[in-house]
Amino acid sequence: MRFDTGLHQRLEQRMILAPRMIQAMEILQLPLMELQERIEQELIANPVLELRPPGAEPVGESDEEAGGSPSAPVAEPERELVVRENGGGEDFERLSNLVDRWENYFEEAASWRRPRTLGPDPKFEAFQNTPDAGETLQTCLLNLWHLEDVSPRSSQLGELIIRNLDDNGYLRVSLEDLATEAQPPAAPDEMLEALQRVQTIGPLGVGARNVQECLLLQLQADPPCGEEAPNPDAEPLEVRIVRRHLDDLSANRFPKIAKALRVSIDEVKHAVESIRRLNPKPGAAISPRRTPHIIPDVRIEWDDELCQYRISINDGDTPDLYISRAYRQLVKQRDLDPKTRQFVAKNIRAARWLIDAVEQRRDTLRRVVESIVKFQRPFFDDGPDHLRPLKMQEVADDVHLHVGTVSRAVADKYAETPWGIHALRDSFTGGTQTAQGQEVSWDHVRNRLKALIDAEDKANPLSDEQLVDRLKAEGIDVARRTVAKYREELDIPPARRRRQY
Repeated sequence: MRFDTGLHQRLEQRMILAPRMIQAMEILQLPLMELQERIEQELIANPVLELRPPGAEPVGESDEEAGGSPSAPVAEPERELVVRENGGGEDFERLSNLVDRWENYFEEAASWRRPRTLGPDPKFEAFQNTPDAGETLQTCLLNLWHLEDVSPRSSQLGELIIRNLDDNGYLRVSLEDLATEAQPPAAPDEMLEALQRVQTIGPLGVGARNVQECLLLQLQADPPCGEEAPNPDAEPLEVRIVRRHLDDLSANRFPKIAKALRVSIDEVKHAVESIRRLNPKPGAAISPRRTPHIIPDVRIEWDDELCQYRISINDGDTPDLYISRAYRQLVKQRDLDPKTRQFVAKNIRAARWLIDAVEQRRDTLRRVVESIVKFQRPFFDDGPDHLRPLKMQEVADDVHLHVGTVSRAVADKYAETPWGIHALRDSFTGGTQTAQGQEVSWDHVRNRLKALIDAEDKANPLSDEQLVDRLKAEGIDVARRTVAKYREELDIPPARRRRQY
């Protein structure tokens, strides 16, 4: 085998994105809250960026006298800052004017850089109005566990068990694995005894290792069901169903349960009603619900005067940025150190890119939303049932943008519409045609499917094939597997599990 080196020429085409284009795409994709965080980070990192004071006029680079930025006073010819012995009132007046001009300059500049300190801080107000996250399940159980009169060894094992519970209250880790984590390692009997003690301190069912154990713990706490029976057949019917026929119960096979336990179907129905009152997720009542906070990026509302929809971009607390005049003047000085000039010029260039990217994001988002409103006018007029099939390519062609730009513009963004908060990406959906040639979206098909299931006879529910026939009668021709897929997406069980005896 021979190795050698050589020079070769090759002609190829490549698309290389400039840093400015990459930054513009990143800014476009950010939702409102993340955009505010990004701007705050840039304000800290880039000293030439400033916040425009509230109510100030825009600051233009060509006209540096316009605007409300903290500008330095006009400098007089350089002179000594002293009063000459033979000087008169002119020197004193000059020093007095100098103090008046510069006394509050730096204080005002600092306050203008962060104008939100002049009034109520919206973030502080939002923090005050945010509800308490609440106590976690683990913290609550640990507080109760510390009140238990147990040995130090049992207290240690109990804490280990509690810290491994999930938010629903289940112990998903085996006792054998927890026993090896204990210091020193614990015996299986010790771990089981500690687990049984933990199961008595919190909500009924907490500490269970599966759904069956969770339901049994709750049933056994009920006096009629908790009494020990001389033999398994003498146990309450609810306990026997959960212990032996939980799979049949989840599959809605009441006749099989009645036959196996030698009881009537009515008795099974009565027992199942008691079982359904149990809580399969006992820890969820204590664990805080993590609901994401949504701030719409766009507001779409009807204007009665103009007889059309008005679109406004929600800038929220996004600050209005501009480049500091002091740094723009500094970079023009001829005697400036080269390294300083390079540093200032680099930051000014980065600030311009950021300002342009934020403005381009606002303009692109407005154009895309205007196009969406034009194509989805029936949705905004009559509601979600009238959402029509729409592809991103149609909007991209309408606003003369690349489809990837449209995708980034609607990513993780929401609009406040007359029909509530609506994800912009949900405006794009596929669909089909009815027998009359009318286009309907898949969301419309899902809504019709749910309506048919809600109106069915629960004693004889509709199968997927029957649902296909009902939809076809309305002019919607879909396959059975499509109906099954949408039914699962809607979290609707199959017909045999929907049947009520």
